[in-house]
Amino acid sequence: QVQLVESGGGLVQPGGSLRLSCVASGSIFGISTMAWYRQAPGEQRELVAYITSSGNTNYADSGKGRFTISRDNAKKVVDLQMNSLKPEDTGVYYCELIVRPGQGYWGQGTQVTVSS
Repeated sequence: QVQLVESGGGLVQPGGSLRLSCVASGSIFGISTMAWYRQAPGEQRELVAYITSSGNTNYADSGKGRFTISRDNAKKVVDLQMNSLKPEDTGVYYCELIVRPGQGYWGQGTQVTVSS
């Protein structure tokens, strides 16, 4: 059974930084692609970044140059370092362990609010 627990959200001023963490349980973390999504109020959930089991990364255009996704397979943790935050980065951030396209496990989300 896979469980994901996100942490690290909060209120930050524009230009600030936050580091989100997602801790996984279960035995398939090390062989799975992990992703971070954001859901803004009234919007659909959108992909922010993902990292494959071998460490290859990909970012949505909105976060390129500002966000960094990383993982520690020994600790079963995936992080999202977010710098130069903007108000449009506000939303609930979810971690996903991707089993296969269209199937995965989700955490409960962590709220990020960027506001002065």
